[in-house]
Amino acid sequence: MTVLPPSNLEPGRGDVRPAAEAGERGWGGAVVEYLGFLGAFLRAPRQVGAISPSSSALARAMLVGCDLARARCVVELGPGTGVFTREMLRRVGPETRLLAFELNTRAVERLRTRFPRVEVIHDSAENLGRHAASRGLGEVDCVISGLPWAVMSAELQRRIMEAVVAALRPGGRFSTFAYLHALGSAAGRRYLALLKELLQPVTVSRPVWWNLPPAVVYRGIKPVGGEN
Repeated sequence: MTVLPPSNLEPGRGDVRPAAEAGERGWGGAVVEYLGFLGAFLRAPRQVGAISPSSSALARAMLVGCDLARARCVVELGPGTGVFTREMLRRVGPETRLLAFELNTRAVERLRTRFPRVEVIHDSAENLGRHAASRGLGEVDCVISGLPWAVMSAELQRRIMEAVVAALRPGGRFSTFAYLHALGSAAGRRYLALLKELLQPVTVSRPVWWNLPPAVVYRGIKPVGGEN
């Protein structure tokens, strides 16, 4: 069975099968990762927002257009099991600082053990700017988000996104995703409208079918100067 990749994915890298993904860390590791994710969902469904980790196909789609090799600072929101983190570490430059914000205590411990290069911060994404400033980083080049926007209140969506935009440099990039089944929900529509209010332009990818559930990727750029 062949699944066509989103049209704006890197050529030849969109057709990813589950066996290939599991092979990267072994079937045993993939099962442990899934069970850990499912347990986190059952304990705190509004924080996790999904019943399975994102796929490597989605991870690659999330990073399209992000020049991580030349980035000075990249931030990940809600890394969970680290699927996006692994792909980001393959692409960042040797001097790139990588910060990750995670609320789940167990996930924080696993991430710090698994990815010692990543500065894993046990705090809300709302405090992104404060943590970047305390590390002398100033504005960041790129923010990659795995947060469950569709289960958030309007107030929380706005607080986090305003913190993201404030932390990004002009021309900096933001990337996140939404599940297909949630696109028509009130929270899903509200979130996309918020993105278009704060970032310009905002684009929506074709569906990434090799993900459970299937998803689309939202990509936005912080306006330069007085644009928007």
